[in-house]
Amino acid sequence: MENMPLLVLILSSIVKILIIVHLLLVGVMIMIWAERRVSGWMQDRLGPNRVGPQGLLQPVADGLKFMFKEDLIPNHVDKPLYVLAPAMLLIPAFVAVAVVPFGSSITAFGYPIPLQIADINIGILYILAITSLGVYGVVLGAWASNNKYSLLGGLRSSAQMISYELTLGLGIIGILMLTGNTLSLRTIAIEQGAYPWQWNFLIHFPAFLAFTTAMFAETNRLPFDLAEAEQELVAGYHTEYSSMKFAMFFMAEYMNMIVGSAVTVTLFLGGWHFFGLENVGGPVWSGLISFGIFFIKTAIFLFGFIWVRWTLPRFRYDQLMNFGWKFLLPIALTSIVVTGILWITTNSRLVVGIGNAISAFIVVSIVAGLLVMTTPKPAIQESDSGFAPTALDTVE
Repeated sequence: MENMPLLVLILSSIVKILIIVHLLLVGVMIMIWAERRVSGWMQDRLGPNRVGPQGLLQPVADGLKFMFKEDLIPNHVDKPLYVLAPAMLLIPAFVAVAVVPFGSSITAFGYPIPLQIADINIGILYILAITSLGVYGVVLGAWASNNKYSLLGGLRSSAQMISYELTLGLGIIGILMLTGNTLSLRTIAIEQGAYPWQWNFLIHFPAFLAFTTAMFAETNRLPFDLAEAEQELVAGYHTEYSSMKFAMFFMAEYMNMIVGSAVTVTLFLGGWHFFGLENVGGPVWSGLISFGIFFIKTAIFLFGFIWVRWTLPRFRYDQLMNFGWKFLLPIALTSIVVTGILWITTNSRLVVGIGNAISAFIVVSIVAGLLVMTTPKPAIQESDSGFAPTALDTVE
């Protein structure tokens, strides 16, 4: 890109921005449809099937419904912050995708054009910084609503995001140790290679699980949707919102899911690589095939979001915080130490992967044992109770 004429660089960047933004918006619509259809399939029911074939036009109907709903602004809210909050949650999701590589490159006008809006050397730092801004949209929306349910949801969300962002950041440090002196997402994807046994999710499997779990918490998805929790907080931080402002909160949630899945695919699942298929064809077809591979990997990960939502129950708030601080954070820290020691002493990715798995098992066993031993017993014990303690009691 250094030798590319300025006009070609500007035009290609504008085209890529327009394509990615529209793909994100279409992706949000597809996820809204898929959420309902997949949940219907899992629960042995039909789901939406009236508006369009197989209910494909249901997201369009939802969008029209939100646009034509009356936009109510209650008298008791802080109006400037109330209006600003949905945008502060949606805009970071749009901006964060700028550094995500969606494929290799396509040759146009005689120049290779990478399928990425901006390849900067601090790509991971940029992602972490931008996604951290999302908490301000939730907190400001909750505070500006002047509603106790909203405020509780905002406080929960801020504590949750801060806690799990530590794991989110620490979980990728092991990858950076093995990658070299760069934070570029494109470089990380390229260095993983074409074959699954070379990808980072095997070498850093405990960190991969910790990172994925933290990403679920960052996007406020079940079982970590404590900021909304309908049974407790009515709807949480967006209780007082209606019309398109209400829709923007959910657009941001689905958009964050898409961006988070794309980042996970890039960091841990080889990016656009898959058994060399990304190199098949000419300079144009290879780029399109690499984009298709990346799209399929991201779609599979997004299916995991839906699967988990309709499978696991919601954590209690104390279980959520204990799980993040007492399990995920020690696993992420241990992964950093073990990766550093084994990489310096052996310079073998296989040894690093085995060491990470063993150390994570030891850490989880120690933490679980300490929690079991230090769990206070109730003052009144019912001797005739037939209920045995569950696994969640350990997390308490």
